[in-house]
Amino acid sequence: MQDEPIETARLRLIPNSPDDVRAQIEKMDARTRKELSQDWLARVAAATGVDPWVLGFTMADRSTADEIGSCGFKAPPDADGMVEIAYGVHPEYQNRGYATEAAAALVTFAFSSGQVRVVRAHTVAEGSASTRVLARCGFRSVGQVIEPEDGLVWRWETNGTG
Repeated sequence: MQDEPIETARLRLIPNSPDDVRAQIEKMDARTRKELSQDWLARVAAATGVDPWVLGFTMADRSTADEIGSCGFKAPPDADGMVEIAYGVHPEYQNRGYATEAAAALVTFAFSSGQVRVVRAHTVAEGSASTRVLARCGFRSVGQVIEPEDGLVWRWETNGTG
């Protein structure tokens, strides 16, 4: 299991412990907590150690050690070898390429695990910063879907071949 940080040009992705994630959830306002996936919350509650597939990473700037966001996977790879990524950058650090760098690192991590053949992501059903991040990381739009927790979204996928 990945318990060492992932280093990129400007970021350090630090694997979260169960206590780290529980503390992050406690800091959230009630509205944000309500939006969290119940399936994911159950996996967090059951976690006993570092597990990047469930607990994800804290994004830190390598030069300052400032926490700038978080990223990870919505669940471990499924039986078909698919995993979905998610990422968020704190507002004061947005528009600096950090999300692109983190997403690319997650894709590399996923494919290097030997367990993944497709990496997926979802965005709101309109052009956005996230759609540009995914396009830069080699994802292609594969259509619209209705997600039970998010409604209508655009689905993006990459098989790692660019």
